[in-house]
Amino acid sequence: MSNDDRPIEGRGRWIARWLLIGFYGVAGVAHLTFATDAMVKIVPSSVPQPYAWVIATGLCELAGAVGLMTTRWRQAAGWGLAAYALCVWPANVVHAIHDLGQGTGLGWWYHYPRLALQPLIIWWALWASGAVVVRRRAR
Repeated sequence: MSNDDRPIEGRGRWIARWLLIGFYGVAGVAHLTFATDAMVKIVPSSVPQPYAWVIATGLCELAGAVGLMTTRWRQAAGWGLAAYALCVWPANVVHAIHDLGQGTGLGWWYHYPRLALQPLIIWWALWASGAVVVRRRAR
């Protein structure tokens, strides 16, 4: 879509995008700093070098947040963050199984909504970035 073809952005989409920027910005910083070790523990055992993956995913989150701030990269960032949310879903499942099975962390009240809301997070990235436009039919 060229700049001339883009729909005018409404206040709701603007707010949703900036909330998403904050969400992924904080998550990216957490991956790189204070939560790195905890996140390494939830990487599925089939994934080699979990520490490197946690750092890489943190950088992806930060890149996506920065991309959402720019008109040029906004839609690509939306697609990238949507794909990212889909790809980390297995780690979230492993985290839930580990915590609920061993009682070492957060309970069902955290994990069930987190897993159930993952499709909403994917949609949020697509809609807030303008990668997906919902058009209403005229009556």
